[in-house]
Amino acid sequence: MTSTAPATAPATAAIPPVLAEVVRSGFVEGHHRGSLVVLAADGSVEHAIGDVTAPVFPRSANKPMQAAGILRAGLDLAGERLALTAASHSGEPFHLDLVRKMLAEQGLAETQLQCPPDLPLDPVEAETYLAGGRTRERVTMNCSGKHTSMIAACVRAGWPTESYLDPAHPLQQLIREVVEEAAGERVASIGTDGCGAPLMALTLPGLARAFRHFVLAAPGTAERRVADAMRAHPEYVAGTRRPDTWLMREVPGALSKMGAEAVQAVALPDGRALAFKIDDGATRALGPVLARALDLMGVEASVVERIGASPLLGGGVPVGEIRAAF
Repeated sequence: MTSTAPATAPATAAIPPVLAEVVRSGFVEGHHRGSLVVLAADGSVEHAIGDVTAPVFPRSANKPMQAAGILRAGLDLAGERLALTAASHSGEPFHLDLVRKMLAEQGLAETQLQCPPDLPLDPVEAETYLAGGRTRERVTMNCSGKHTSMIAACVRAGWPTESYLDPAHPLQQLIREVVEEAAGERVASIGTDGCGAPLMALTLPGLARAFRHFVLAAPGTAERRVADAMRAHPEYVAGTRRPDTWLMREVPGALSKMGAEAVQAVALPDGRALAFKIDDGATRALGPVLARALDLMGVEASVVERIGASPLLGGGVPVGEIRAAF
C-alpha cells in the first residue's frame, strides 16, 4: 500500500503573541498580535515578547535617522525645521506653512517634491481641508518636510536632485550608514516607503538601539541635534492630537516616533528604549500597547493613561476598549 502523505510536514512560522485585545460589551471580539522589545538603561534586553529577531520595516520610525543623514550631507537645520524634517506631520496649518516656507528658503518648488499628493494625515484636518474645496497636494503629504530637506541637502552637496529617492543615490547611501551605525546591525532589506523614499528594515532591538543611540549621542552630533529638535518641538514631529507629541511634551527627555503599519519606537534620556510592531498593522492598537510598554519601563506620568485610552463605541457611546494583553 502506498501512502500519499508527504514525507515531512512543511515548517510553519510561529504565530505572534497577542499584544492587544478588542473588548466590546465585555466580550473579546478580536486580537492584535505582534512583537515587542524593551531595553534596559545599559542597552541589554529587559523584556522581549514574540520574535524580536525578525526584521521589520520601521516605516516612519526611521525618520530620525534620515534627518541625521541629511545633516551629515551638509544641510544646516535646527529647531522647528529640523523637527519637521523628522516628521510625519498631521497637516495642520502651522505644518503646511513651514513646509512652504522651507521650500521658498531653499529656492525649491513644490513640483520638485517626489512624495505623492495626499490629504492631511490628521482626520480632523483632512475634513477641514476637503470642506474648503481643496484637493490633494504634495506639500500636504505627511512626509513633505523630509522630502523638502532631502532635496535641499542634495543641492547643498552638489548631488542630483531628480534621483534623490534612488537607493543608490549618495544621500540614501549616507542615510543607510547612519541607520546601520545607530542600530548596530546591517540593514536586512530595502523597500519603498509610502512616500517613495527607500525603506530600511531592522530588527526591533536594532530599532530600539537606534533611538537609544540618538538620546545618548554627544551634544553637537547629527544624532543629538535631531533628538534635541524633536524633543523641543514635538508638535512639528507629529501634531497637536498625536501621542508622539503628548509623550515628548510630558515626559522630559523622551524621544518618540511612530511608523505606519503600527510600528513604535521610544527612548528615554537614561538609555532605556522600546520598539514594537503590531503584526496586522492596526494603528488603533498602538496607544494601549505603548502605554503598557511604558509601564514596563517604569514611566509614571498622567500622559501614559491618556495614550493608552482607546475606547470602542456603540451607538455613539463607549461600550468597550482596546487593551493591552501582556
